[in-house]
Order: sequence, then C-alpha cells, then structure tokens
Amino acid sequence: MTTPYAIAPSRLAAIIDFLQTAEKLKDTLRSGITSNGRAESTAEHSWRLCLMVMLFDRELAAYDRLKLLRLCLVHDLGEAISGDVPATCQSPDDGRAARERADLETLCAPLPDDLGREILGLWDEYSRGTTPEARMVKGFDKLETMLQHLIGRNAADFDYAFNLTYGAQHTVRHPLLFQIRELVDAATRERIAACGTRK
Repeated sequence: MTTPYAIAPSRLAAIIDFLQTAEKLKDTLRSGITSNGRAESTAEHSWRLCLMVMLFDRELAAYDRLKLLRLCLVHDLGEAISGDVPATCQSPDDGRAARERADLETLCAPLPDDLGREILGLWDEYSRGTTPEARMVKGFDKLETMLQHLIGRNAADFDYAFNLTYGAQHTVRHPLLFQIRELVDAATRERIAACGTRK
C-alpha cells in the first residue's frame, strides 16, 4: 500500500532548499556581543525577538500575534546573503533596505510563488511600518538590541550612551514599548555611571 503524500514532492523540495539556504543566518554575525563574550548571530537575535513578543502575549491581545511572530522571523532574513550592518553604522540613506530586499528576493527564489510572496510581503510590511504589528515589532527589535548591549561582555570602550537615543522614534509608539524603554534607559545610565567610575 502506498501512503499518500502530505505535500507535493516538488513543493517540499523547494521549501527544504530555502531552509537550507536560510540556515546561513545562523552564521551571520552581528555587532552585538553575548554575555559569554562572542558575537551573536542574526538568527539568535531573531529568536530572542520572537521570545520577547511571545512573553508579552497578554499585553498584545489587540494585535494579530501570529503576524507579530511572522514579522519577527522574517525582518532580518535577507541578512543571510549580505550580512548585518551594525546599528552604529546605519543611516537612512545607506541603501541598506534596498540591498536587504534584493537579498531576500534571491533567498526566496527557490520557494513556491505563494510562500515567496508571503515572506516578501511580510518583509515589506515590516520595512515600511504599514501596520500596527509592523510598528510594534520595529519597537521590540530596537529594544532587543539595546538589551543585548546591556548584557553583552563588551569591549572596555563600548559606547553605552548609544542606547539612549537608538530607535527612540520606534519605542514611544505604545505604552508597553515606552515602559520597557524606560527600564532599559535606566539600566543604561547605571552602566554608564559604573564605567565612568572605573576609568
């Protein structure tokens, strides 16, 4: 007796091909440093961003929580091709968004059309901030980076003051984001003061 396939073999092969290429995100390093002193990967950043959103599920009841998680998963996916640009090196006119979008198109090329369109659509939604969910994820994305700065075993000359202005426009859009921001800013000021006393 032959067992019927749950998915067309060609569709399955295309999805596996995409997943194997997307695995490169595990080796795409960011400028953030882990608490053990090694560079974090973009995949690790995206994982903890998903975890943050999941933990605030109750506070985010008015949002499409599945969409929030999908946006978290795809927001940096294009970095699997060309890598990450450190937050301290980013500027609004650096062409980074267009490059990352083009890289994501390359990454999604093996996928069935419906899945490729879905991932690119989610990335566009996040990049443009066109929905409440996209704007919320942008805020969480900035906060995750700031939290990593605080816990990382950073170099002695690390500029903690960067945290105090980073992503400010994205973290004032919702009371939860603002509340987390206040906590992170207070911890940042404590870290700056502690570093100043060691000089």
